[in-house]
Amino acid sequence: MVETWMVRAGEGGYLFDEFRQQSIVAIGWGDVGPATHITEKARLWEQVKMTYLEMRDQAVSMSAGQIWRFAREMKIGDRVVTYDPRARFYLCGIIAGECEWFSEAEPDELSNRREVTWTHEKGRDQLSAVAKNSLGAISTIFLIPPAVSDELWSSAPAEESATEIVPDSKEAATSFDPTADQIGELASEKIKDRIAKLSWSEMQQLVAALLQAMGYKTTVSPAGSDRGKDILASPDGLGFQAPRIAVEVKHRPGARIGAPEIRSFVGGRRPHECGLYVSTGGFTQEAYYEAERSTIPLTLLDFEKLVAAVLTNYPAFDERTRQLLPLQQIYWPL
Repeated sequence: MVETWMVRAGEGGYLFDEFRQQSIVAIGWGDVGPATHITEKARLWEQVKMTYLEMRDQAVSMSAGQIWRFAREMKIGDRVVTYDPRARFYLCGIIAGECEWFSEAEPDELSNRREVTWTHEKGRDQLSAVAKNSLGAISTIFLIPPAVSDELWSSAPAEESATEIVPDSKEAATSFDPTADQIGELASEKIKDRIAKLSWSEMQQLVAALLQAMGYKTTVSPAGSDRGKDILASPDGLGFQAPRIAVEVKHRPGARIGAPEIRSFVGGRRPHECGLYVSTGGFTQEAYYEAERSTIPLTLLDFEKLVAAVLTNYPAFDERTRQLLPLQQIYWPL
């Protein structure tokens, strides 16, 4: 039977571009040695335990289970998925090779690799709420339920269902107590789901409120032609005091901004202005290169960075914006 696997691209998806450009999925635990050389699960557990002496048994079992799945349970022809949290889409493909060991891999997370034929992308906002919840599992590697796999490979819009999708028993058997960082990643994705549902004018309000919480006064452009900026921020609110920040807001989850849009934005700026470009769809690599060559100070704020900035400054948000994006602080034992 063809299975569908999630293989996360490192913390915050920082290895996503490597996965896509090299046509691979990969995992770390490089200090354990080649996963391809271990044929018994008990032996793998012992190897992990000897390598990480301070690791608790529960974490050893989780790590050994992840390595075993990647090296032994995933098969050529299975489906595989990885996620880009910056642009909020899933990259879907077919496993095309056996597990291979790269001793000199840098970073370590690329030590164990499998070749993949990537076939298509699927935006997170194209999926049902049930599928989003299922794909929010914290593990690096886990089996995706068949119903969710069908959504990822379907070109038709998702239909909401009240039926909860239950993880398979093998996934449940490898569950573990999540860390604060992992809980934070899951919370961030839930917040992005909420922000993605905002209208463009509400998104503009959210960005303006963020700048106000950071100590700036803002002027929001009226609907219609914005003459190259959606928001003007400055200490005095009139743009006379430096820094004068011109802000462009693009609220199109799943649609990345490219180099032409960045060049157009920079071209419309005055020499004494700074630029802030906010895109909930993320940016292409070429857009980042263009920003680095900008003739003015320019910051690109993707969905991931936007949420981080919102969380940092949320205590200073006004009541109206808090109603637009209601959040509750929780405490998690370290």
